[in-house]
Amino acid sequence: MFAIVNIAGFQEKVSEGMKLMVPTLDAEEGKTVSFDKVLLLVNSDTDIKIGTPIVSGVSVDAKVLLHGRGEKIRVFKMKRRKRYRRTQGHRQNFTQIEITKIKTSGATKAAPAKKEAVAA
Repeated sequence: MFAIVNIAGFQEKVSEGMKLMVPTLDAEEGKTVSFDKVLLLVNSDTDIKIGTPIVSGVSVDAKVLLHGRGEKIRVFKMKRRKRYRRTQGHRQNFTQIEITKIKTSGATKAAPAKKEAVAA
């Protein structure tokens, strides 16, 4: 079973037991966080639920493992023939999480509002 879930604006394909690095989340290490914006849920080859835009009744639980900073990226700017050179570094903050459970409770598609036909 896997799901595609929206985490901090990024779409991630997740399954139970998977560890992944996501942009910084506002949660303490060791705490559990829940993501409700599930875009796709696949239980088997024949049981696929596609959200419009999200699948209701499904959430993904994850445990926050650690907060950290990524590798340093060097940013170099230069203008030729002008003796202009600038070097700058950047380290992106991240949160490492482990997917603990994909909860389903009679998952159904969130259907858009229907328009009633006007009798002529």
